[in-house]
Amino acid sequence: MKLDLNLEPDKLKKIVIILGVVLAVAIITLIVIASVMGSKVSEIVAENEQLQLTNEQLQLAGEYQALNDEFVQYENQAQKLANDSILIKYAAAKSKVEKLLQELNSEKKKSAARIKELQSEIETLKGILRHYVAQIDSLGKENAGLKAENKKIKNRNAELSERVEAETRKNEELSERMTLAEKLNVTGLSLTPLKKNGKTEKKVKKAKQLMVTFTIPQNNSTPVGEKVIYLRITTPEGNLLGDAGSFEFEGASLQCTARKKIEYAGEEIADIKIYWDVNTVLNPGEYLVELFAENYRLASRRFTLKK
Repeated sequence: MKLDLNLEPDKLKKIVIILGVVLAVAIITLIVIASVMGSKVSEIVAENEQLQLTNEQLQLAGEYQALNDEFVQYENQAQKLANDSILIKYAAAKSKVEKLLQELNSEKKKSAARIKELQSEIETLKGILRHYVAQIDSLGKENAGLKAENKKIKNRNAELSERVEAETRKNEELSERMTLAEKLNVTGLSLTPLKKNGKTEKKVKKAKQLMVTFTIPQNNSTPVGEKVIYLRITTPEGNLLGDAGSFEFEGASLQCTARKKIEYAGEEIADIKIYWDVNTVLNPGEYLVELFAENYRLASRRFTLKK
């Protein structure tokens, strides 16, 4: 719009005033708009800050929950630690974190300082948990080492036990062989019915004596000295003949038919005879003859005697 300079002064003055008023209104309008816009921007910035703080709080809460879940996995191993100071520290830090989270949840306006404090406490909690896990891992490795060492010791002990048992068996077998080697030996055992005149009787019913003959061979392992030989003769009916007293054998007391003392000097003693006088009716059949000495059965043989 072009201003006509040929206008009268009064009209020109009015136009200038009108333009000034319009400009002033425009400026005021711009100022108001700018103020309103500035307020809106401040509100948006504040809202964004609150959203960011809330997001940080949620992230920290998630970190705390993850830490707590991890701690629970190791909590049942607490008894392995002799010193529970770490657990006390963890419980104290955990309590602070939970208190801060509760306070932040109840606050409408989040505080950056409080969020930073929460972050600091969670970092403390992380450090304690790392130390706690490291101690448990170290203890686990130590226990694994001890278990391995114990297993080695057990294996060594088992090997030693096996060796001791093997040596014990060898010694027992050797001792048994030595003991058996000391036993008197008997050869040439025989049972003969005799007549009254000492000659052989073919019919057992007519026998007046029974004669048992045997030989004791040379044995350098047998201790020398007086030996008592015990004789047992059992009839076909299972009855023991005679009653010459008793002797001990394997923890039991046995009756004997007859007995004989000999002096053993380590040399062979041939044709040893033990007699039993018949005082009952003898029936034909199989008779069992046994010889005992020093808790050993020296010989056992069956003889068939005829009518």
